[in-house]
Amino acid sequence: MNPFFLIFICLPALEIYLMIKIGGQVGALNTVALIFLTAIIGLYFAKKQGVQTLRSGVINLYQNKIPMYEVMSGASIALAALLLIIPGFFTDFLGFLLLVPFTRKLFFYMAFKNKTKVNIKSQDKTIDGEIVENKKDEF
Repeated sequence: MNPFFLIFICLPALEIYLMIKIGGQVGALNTVALIFLTAIIGLYFAKKQGVQTLRSGVINLYQNKIPMYEVMSGASIALAALLLIIPGFFTDFLGFLLLVPFTRKLFFYMAFKNKTKVNIKSQDKTIDGEIVENKKDEF
């Protein structure tokens, strides 16, 4: 199935369905207040997680380590903030899942479990190089 169809047709339909069902249980004004409340709380935690990830990345840079997890974590926090801004309960649920570090690690593991396998035999341990003499003209 086309992913654009899922994003632009099915996701809003699911959000409207959930809003109607929850609105029928708690009332219309409470549903609107709940949507605003989840967005505000989610953005607060996204900001907090983003600052922590940025600090961790800077510490890794000072230690001459590549902050790959922090880069991926920062991107997922930005996606979580975007999902929390979009009004709806399903996108808020996905956004909150991306904000929790444990579930974020699970998502990374599921996404990259097949891509991390490396064939050890294909790696060569020799380094090719060339010596170039740099002689300047002496007067």
